[in-house]
Amino acid sequence: MGMEAKAFRRMRIRPHLEMRMRMAAAVRRFFAERDFLEVETPVRIPAPAPEVHIDCVPASGAFLQASPELAMKELLASGFERIFQLARCFRGGERGARHLPEMALLEWYVKDEDYRYMMAETEGLICHLAEYEGMGNSLLWQGKKIDLTPPFERLSVKEAFLRHGSLSMEEALEKGCFNEIMGLEIEPCLGLEKPVFLYDYPVSEASLARIKPENPAFAERFELYICGVELCNAYTELVDAKEQAARFREAAAERAKLGKTAYPEASVFLEALGHMPPATGNALGFDRLVMLFSGAPDIDHVTAILPEEM
Repeated sequence: MGMEAKAFRRMRIRPHLEMRMRMAAAVRRFFAERDFLEVETPVRIPAPAPEVHIDCVPASGAFLQASPELAMKELLASGFERIFQLARCFRGGERGARHLPEMALLEWYVKDEDYRYMMAETEGLICHLAEYEGMGNSLLWQGKKIDLTPPFERLSVKEAFLRHGSLSMEEALEKGCFNEIMGLEIEPCLGLEKPVFLYDYPVSEASLARIKPENPAFAERFELYICGVELCNAYTELVDAKEQAARFREAAAERAKLGKTAYPEASVFLEALGHMPPATGNALGFDRLVMLFSGAPDIDHVTAILPEEM
C-alpha cells in the first residue's frame, strides 16, 4: 500500500480514532471512580500460560504476552485489591475482520468477589461508556439496534446449545466439536437484541477458572456477546496452585499433540498463586468494543496503523 492510500485510509477513519480516545478516557474515569489502581506490567514475559488455542509470539528467548493475566495475578498475590490496565497484547496467527496480531485488552481484577459480581460490573462499564458517548440506552451497529438497558440477558452455555446448536453441549463435547458448534452456530445468534452474558462453561473449556462448588462439571466463567461479537472472557479465578499446575500440564500435553510450541513452566506465577486471595477477573477486547460503539464494520477501522502497513 502506497503512502497516499495509507493517508487516505487513516484520515477516513479519524472519527473512529477520536471515539477510541474518548472511550479510553471514559474507561479510566469508570475505574478511578471505583477506587481501582491502573497498573502496567511487562509486555515481554518468560513463561506464558499454555493455552491450547492461543499461540504466543517469541521475543528474544521470551514471549510477548497474549494477556497480562499472570502478571496482574502476581500483583493480587502481593496485596493489591482492585487493579486494571489497557494492555498491548500479541497473538500469533490471528488476523481477520475481528482479529489483530497486536491488540488492546482491557483487563481488571477485584479481590474477594466472584464472576457474578464481575457480570454486574461489566454491565456497568458498558452502560457508562454508552452514557459517556451520548448514546442513551441503545447501540447501533451495522443496521442492528441493541438495547443496552440493564439487566443484560444471562444465558448458560448448556441452554445456548439447546437453543441454537445442532447438538447438545454434552454431545458436542463427546464428539470433540464443542468449539466448532460454538463458533459457527451459537455465537452468531448471541446479543442480537440485548447484550448476552454466556456463562457456566464446561470445565474442559475453562483452564484458569474456578470449578463451581455445587456442580463440578462446570466452571465459573462467562463471555459477553453483542451483535454476535465476543467481547470479553471472565471468571472467578482459580487460586489453587496445585490444581492450576495440573491444568497447565494437561494443556501443554494437548499443545504437544498438535505440534505447537512448548512453553517454559510458569513457576513464578504458580508460586505467587499460592498467596493469591479469592478474586474475579475480566479481559475485554478494547478494539472490538470501539468497533461496536463507533459503528465501524471491522477492527481495521479503529486501528490507526495496520500490521500490513508497516
